[in-house]
Amino acid sequence: MSMEDRQGSGRSIPPGRLVRPYTVTGGRTRPTYADLELETLVSTTSLGETSPNLSLEWRSIALLCRDILSIAEISARLDLPLGVARVLVGDMAESGLVQVHRPAQVGDRPDLALLERVLYGLRTI
Repeated sequence: MSMEDRQGSGRSIPPGRLVRPYTVTGGRTRPTYADLELETLVSTTSLGETSPNLSLEWRSIALLCRDILSIAEISARLDLPLGVARVLVGDMAESGLVQVHRPAQVGDRPDLALLERVLYGLRTI
Protein backbone atom coordinates (compact mmCIF):
# COMPACT_ATOMS: atom_id res chain seq x y z
CA MET A 1 0.00 0.00 0.00
CA SER A 2 1.46 3.32 -1.01
CA MET A 3 1.45 6.44 1.16
CA GLU A 4 -1.15 7.96 -1.18
CA ASP A 5 -3.43 4.95 -0.64
CA ARG A 6 -3.00 5.29 3.11
CA GLN A 7 -3.82 8.99 3.06
CA GLY A 8 -6.62 8.57 0.53
CA SER A 9 -8.57 6.26 2.82
CA GLY A 10 -9.20 9.12 5.19
CA ARG A 11 -7.07 7.76 7.98
CA SER A 12 -3.45 8.39 8.67
CA ILE A 13 -1.38 5.26 9.21
CA PRO A 14 1.97 6.02 10.84
CA PRO A 15 5.02 4.50 9.23
CA GLY A 16 6.19 1.49 11.14
CA ARG A 17 8.16 -1.68 10.95
CA LEU A 18 7.96 -3.51 7.68
CA VAL A 19 9.22 -6.71 9.28
CA ARG A 20 7.69 -8.39 12.32
CA PRO A 21 10.07 -8.49 15.31
CA TYR A 22 10.05 -12.29 15.52
CA THR A 23 11.38 -12.56 11.97
CA VAL A 24 14.43 -10.52 12.98
CA THR A 25 15.30 -13.16 15.60
CA GLY A 26 14.32 -16.17 13.51
CA GLY A 27 11.38 -16.82 15.84
CA ARG A 28 13.57 -17.16 18.91
CA THR A 29 12.44 -15.54 22.14
CA ARG A 30 15.49 -16.30 24.27
CA PRO A 31 19.12 -15.52 23.52
CA THR A 32 21.43 -18.48 23.05
CA TYR A 33 24.21 -16.57 24.82
CA ALA A 34 22.70 -16.58 28.33
CA ASP A 35 19.87 -14.91 30.15
CA LEU A 36 20.62 -11.22 29.79
CA GLU A 37 19.16 -8.93 32.42
CA LEU A 38 17.63 -5.55 31.61
CA GLU A 39 20.52 -3.76 33.27
CA THR A 40 23.24 -5.72 31.46
CA LEU A 41 25.61 -3.20 29.88
CA VAL A 42 26.73 -3.59 26.28
CA SER A 43 29.67 -2.05 24.42
CA THR A 44 30.81 -2.48 20.83
CA THR A 45 34.09 -4.27 20.23
CA SER A 46 36.59 -3.26 17.56
CA LEU A 47 35.30 -6.18 15.45
CA GLY A 48 31.77 -4.81 15.77
CA GLU A 49 32.87 -1.37 14.63
CA THR A 50 34.70 -2.63 11.55
CA SER A 51 32.45 -5.47 10.33
CA PRO A 52 31.03 -4.47 6.94
CA ASN A 53 28.29 -7.12 6.56
CA LEU A 54 25.99 -6.48 9.51
CA SER A 55 22.22 -6.53 9.31
CA LEU A 56 20.40 -3.25 9.86
CA GLU A 57 19.55 -4.16 13.46
CA TRP A 58 23.08 -5.33 14.31
CA ARG A 59 24.59 -2.22 12.72
CA SER A 60 22.22 -0.02 14.71
CA ILE A 61 23.18 -1.76 17.97
CA ALA A 62 26.88 -1.54 17.13
CA LEU A 63 26.58 2.21 16.49
CA LEU A 64 24.56 2.83 19.65
CA CYS A 65 26.88 0.82 21.86
CA ARG A 66 29.97 2.84 21.05
CA ASP A 67 28.82 4.43 24.29
CA ILE A 68 27.97 1.79 26.89
CA LEU A 69 24.22 1.20 27.07
CA SER A 70 21.99 -1.25 28.91
CA ILE A 71 19.81 -3.71 27.05
CA ALA A 72 16.76 -1.74 28.21
CA GLU A 73 18.19 1.44 26.65
CA ILE A 74 18.96 -0.37 23.38
CA SER A 75 15.40 -1.66 23.28
CA ALA A 76 13.95 1.80 23.89
CA ARG A 77 16.20 3.70 21.48
CA LEU A 78 15.65 1.25 18.62
CA ASP A 79 11.94 0.81 19.42
CA LEU A 80 12.41 -2.95 19.65
CA PRO A 81 10.63 -5.30 22.03
CA LEU A 82 12.86 -6.16 24.96
CA GLY A 83 12.98 -9.85 24.06
CA VAL A 84 14.15 -9.04 20.55
CA ALA A 85 16.88 -6.75 21.88
CA ARG A 86 18.06 -9.52 24.23
CA VAL A 87 18.25 -12.06 21.40
CA LEU A 88 20.08 -9.67 19.07
CA VAL A 89 22.60 -8.61 21.73
CA GLY A 90 23.15 -12.26 22.70
CA ASP A 91 23.82 -13.22 19.08
CA MET A 92 26.19 -10.29 18.67
CA ALA A 93 28.05 -11.23 21.87
CA GLU A 94 28.51 -14.79 20.60
CA SER A 95 29.94 -13.38 17.36
CA GLY A 96 32.33 -11.10 19.25
CA LEU A 97 30.71 -7.92 17.93
CA VAL A 98 29.75 -6.58 21.36
CA GLN A 99 31.02 -7.14 24.85
CA VAL A 100 28.52 -7.83 27.61
CA HIS A 101 29.13 -6.42 31.09
CA ARG A 102 26.88 -8.35 33.44
CA PRO A 103 25.72 -6.88 36.75
CA ALA A 104 27.17 -8.27 39.94
CA GLN A 105 25.45 -11.34 41.33
CA VAL A 106 23.77 -11.29 44.73
CA GLY A 107 26.59 -13.22 46.41
CA ASP A 108 29.42 -11.26 44.78
CA ARG A 109 31.32 -8.82 46.95
CA PRO A 110 33.19 -5.81 45.61
CA ASP A 111 36.96 -5.71 45.82
CA LEU A 112 38.14 -4.25 49.13
CA ALA A 113 40.87 -2.19 47.43
CA LEU A 114 38.27 -0.63 45.15
CA LEU A 115 36.06 0.30 48.10
CA GLU A 116 39.04 1.87 49.89
CA ARG A 117 39.87 3.97 46.81
CA VAL A 118 36.26 5.13 46.54
CA LEU A 119 36.21 6.02 50.25
CA TYR A 120 39.50 7.91 49.90
CA GLY A 121 38.11 9.78 46.89
CA LEU A 122 34.97 10.72 48.77
CA ARG A 123 36.96 11.99 51.73
CA THR A 124 39.07 14.25 49.50
CA ILE A 125 36.00 15.96 48.06
